[in-house]
Amino acid sequence: MIRRNLIAASALAAFVSTGAAAFAEPVEPPTYDFEKCYGIAKAGHNDCQTATSSCAGTSKTDNQMDAFVYLPEGTCSKIPGGSLEPAS
Repeated sequence: MIRRNLIAASALAAFVSTGAAAFAEPVEPPTYDFEKCYGIAKAGHNDCQTATSSCAGTSKTDNQMDAFVYLPEGTCSKIPGGSLEPAS
């Protein structure tokens, strides 16, 4: 009986966590002067889709070169590894 409850709880947790990702949307652009900075986002913290992920918060690896985050204008060039253009 305990094993059955554990399996059911695990299945429910997996369903809920995958369902949340399915409803992810692009992040609204900020209201301040911004730039898209590529190559600095941590896994799961990008602001919009990439070539390999569908939407905001779905990048697969740290510093993914096609994932960006919005930063105040003039900031990206000051961050090591930051780029104003995505890697091709």
